[in-house]
Amino acid sequence: MWHISWILMVLAVSSLESLLIPPRPTLLESSQLEAGAQESTSPRLDDNSEENYRLPNNTAPEAYRIELWTDVHNGDREFYGTVQIDIEVLEESSEIKLHYRQTEGFEASIVSRDEVNSTEIPLNVTLDPQREFLVLTATETNTSFAANTKWTLTVNYNGTLRSDMAGFHRTSYTDDNGTERYLAATQFESTNARHAFPGYDEPARRANFTITIHHDPSYSAISNMPVNESASSLGVTAFQTTPKMSTYLVAFVVSDFGYTAGQLNDLQQRVFTQNGKVGQQEWAMWSGLVVESSLAGYFGIPFPLPKLDQAGIPGKGGAMENWGLATYGEQYMVWSKENSTIDLKTSIANIIGHEYAHMWFGDLVSIQWWTYLWLKEGFATLFSYESNDIAFPEWDTYQIYHVSDYNSALLNDASTSAVPMTHYVQTPNEISGRYNTFSYAKPSAVLYMFKNAWTDRVFRAGLNKYLTKNQYTSCDEWDLFAALQESADEHGLSLPTSVDNIFSSWSQKAGYPLLTVTRNYATGTFTVKQQRYLAVDDSNQITWYVPINFATASNPDYRNTSASHYLLNTTEVEISDVAIASEDWIIFNLKSAFYYRTLYDLENYDRIIDGLNNNHHKIHVRNRAQLLSDAYIFVTTGRLSHSVLLRLLTYLKYEDQYAPWSNANTVLTAYDRYLRGEDPNSFRQFVRNLVEPVLDRIGVHEIPGEHYLRNYLRNIIVSLACQVKSEVCLLQASNKLSEFLFNGTAIEPSLRTQVYCSGLRSPTDTVYDRVLSDLVASTDATDRSLFISSLGCSTISGQLDKFFKLSTTNSLSYSESTSLLNSAFTKSNEGLRESLSYLEENWYIYATGLNETNKHLDADLREMANYVVGEAEEKRLLALVEEIKLKGPQYLEDDLAAVIESRIQLNYDWLSVNRDPIMNWTADYIYPETSSGTSFKSSLAIMFVSALFALLASFV
Repeated sequence: MWHISWILMVLAVSSLESLLIPPRPTLLESSQLEAGAQESTSPRLDDNSEENYRLPNNTAPEAYRIELWTDVHNGDREFYGTVQIDIEVLEESSEIKLHYRQTEGFEASIVSRDEVNSTEIPLNVTLDPQREFLVLTATETNTSFAANTKWTLTVNYNGTLRSDMAGFHRTSYTDDNGTERYLAATQFESTNARHAFPGYDEPARRANFTITIHHDPSYSAISNMPVNESASSLGVTAFQTTPKMSTYLVAFVVSDFGYTAGQLNDLQQRVFTQNGKVGQQEWAMWSGLVVESSLAGYFGIPFPLPKLDQAGIPGKGGAMENWGLATYGEQYMVWSKENSTIDLKTSIANIIGHEYAHMWFGDLVSIQWWTYLWLKEGFATLFSYESNDIAFPEWDTYQIYHVSDYNSALLNDASTSAVPMTHYVQTPNEISGRYNTFSYAKPSAVLYMFKNAWTDRVFRAGLNKYLTKNQYTSCDEWDLFAALQESADEHGLSLPTSVDNIFSSWSQKAGYPLLTVTRNYATGTFTVKQQRYLAVDDSNQITWYVPINFATASNPDYRNTSASHYLLNTTEVEISDVAIASEDWIIFNLKSAFYYRTLYDLENYDRIIDGLNNNHHKIHVRNRAQLLSDAYIFVTTGRLSHSVLLRLLTYLKYEDQYAPWSNANTVLTAYDRYLRGEDPNSFRQFVRNLVEPVLDRIGVHEIPGEHYLRNYLRNIIVSLACQVKSEVCLLQASNKLSEFLFNGTAIEPSLRTQVYCSGLRSPTDTVYDRVLSDLVASTDATDRSLFISSLGCSTISGQLDKFFKLSTTNSLSYSESTSLLNSAFTKSNEGLRESLSYLEENWYIYATGLNETNKHLDADLREMANYVVGEAEEKRLLALVEEIKLKGPQYLEDDLAAVIESRIQLNYDWLSVNRDPIMNWTADYIYPETSSGTSFKSSLAIMFVSALFALLASFV
């Protein structure tokens, strides 16, 4: 399955590391895919006891014949099923156990396949609901099933299509005529196949599947395999038999969808969506064709099934790698040049790359148990980028990888609660809890490290061996290690120890190393120390087998990313076979391909800063990005001073690449959120000095033929420049928005969000009122969301007051009405103050006029506290809470005041540590002639007194 972390969580910093204002929930947190993300759990032993949630090994499935009846076309949620399972009894047994979930009406029987004309034996059905076992025993007492015998088990049952997008479920959409249309689809990973049919619902229990679906003749059905035309008829769709596969990969969709078809390398592919969106399927179709071809070429193994379909399911989140029928949220199957963003275009190709990589890793070769979830999800995450890099080399997609999954792994794996990649779980809830960073982003980073450290040639050949040797079976990590070892031996790759030792030191331990590099400038050598990097505690001295490589100012060659040295599971090593010139900088981890952070001595940072400002192109773009990210994290954890980070940032005025600016944007926007109440604000002037030269070079209009990532960069630059009140940015954004509103000059889809927000920061009333009226008049949910978010960007009191008053009219839905304040107080200090002013006058109307049973007022007040960074706002917020507690306590939770005070104190704690170092340094940088030898507060006092004397003189 695919996760969308890299779309929405670009270097989101954890509260432990950054001490930032507590982050809001993101789609990453709520959609770690269809298995349903839960909190990580402690490892447990596979003890095979009577209470074990694993099926016993006394029987094994060989083939399923599944027949289903559904009338979903008219919205009916009931379905009926019959499953026949050919099984082998491996040891003498008196009972057979299968999985089931939320189904009933079971009737079961069994017949021998070893005897001709054998008699059917009726079975008793007993339910074990806790472990979801269907226990089958012969109705005749003392009857057992002998070892090494073969049987066909038949179970009739009925169920209800679920409404939570899991298992065999019903969903719907509204067609172009306004009619609600229903469809049925599946989402079985990880333990939901048992909802559609009783069976052996574990990944290693592979079997053949033959599926037949009865449905209304106006609908059609698709599944993993092509239709078996000879066995099908009107209203009955039968499918060809699958190869041996895991239950969770079985899929079917019953709908009235339309499709687009294409073919490349003799493989037919189709994209299915609701008929009204067939015209927007072209990009998904093309991406599927070229991405599949890229993966088949890389692995050296053709896609093994006769067809490959993709279906966009309305209401679905994420995607699912069903073999031969990948399913996605509908939004990832439709794209148009006129209305869709570049981000979505990239996301579609990336998500297809993820699901298609699973067709080999997870489908062709499955995992022995959910312990090894990373063995498929890590590969799929890595190859979502690698497949795109092959298919669309002009994208430079590994810049996107760097600021998304790579940084996400580093951030989350720095927690003391991190768990190893290989981590045993057993219950369905525990299994669902494995769908997180430690199964997706981290293993992708570890795999990418060894792809580079051992060379792509060795890595690629090893994967081919792994897939070829183990096809149609299930594996654990040691099978992968063996294949990589064989490839390394064949290619003459000399490793300091076995692949088992090296790789398992990463897969079976939580966390990653911090490398501390200390140079001997006299001899040209250096030492490297490793320790586990933790955001809050460095006491744990776990070590790894760490690959090392580096570039210097005299030799800035990033072409060969293989390891030149290793830190061999020890805490420290001296690298003495080098002679680096004392004036050179040294940068570890070429292209930032290895999975660790690097801390240098201060002299080396001085040389790096000079190198960045004199010729930043000598340092690879991903290393430039990582230098900023690491320095920021080291500042937040007390390992580095603010001055080093801020000096590193000064080169950004020359930077035209996405990844460094994306990482820098995380730093600058986080700092600005705390410091936005400062006036005058030397930090904002510092940021303007960095961003305005870049804005001048790239502008606010897309340019045909420019580099693909330039669109990503422009979004950052426009948003950041206008956030820090760059007059140039505000003017250009305002003009662009006005040209669209009043002259119809289109805004490029990728820039709509930035232009609307930036253009509405200080707009005329005419412009603001126009967008307000557009909000009220619009029937498009996406547009309405954009308008609401952007109208909150205004910093003008009267405009925000008009905006807030919409919340208690009939113009907006409940969810829209309760989002207005949030769209303002999260954007600016002015928005926070105006939100407080509105509630001070209207809190009762706001609390009662929308929905008295929901405590949306309480939720807003809690959230506001996250953005309070000044005493005036603190006093107003607490006074407001006290008034409401006195006059309307029913609208608040009892712990509100305590939570607000705690959150504000966290902000004050951050300011007490960070404000003066940042403001003093930036004041010295911006106003060196007035700040030398003087604190920032003193400089501001001088400026204030000078202004006061000037004002008094004007009255003389």
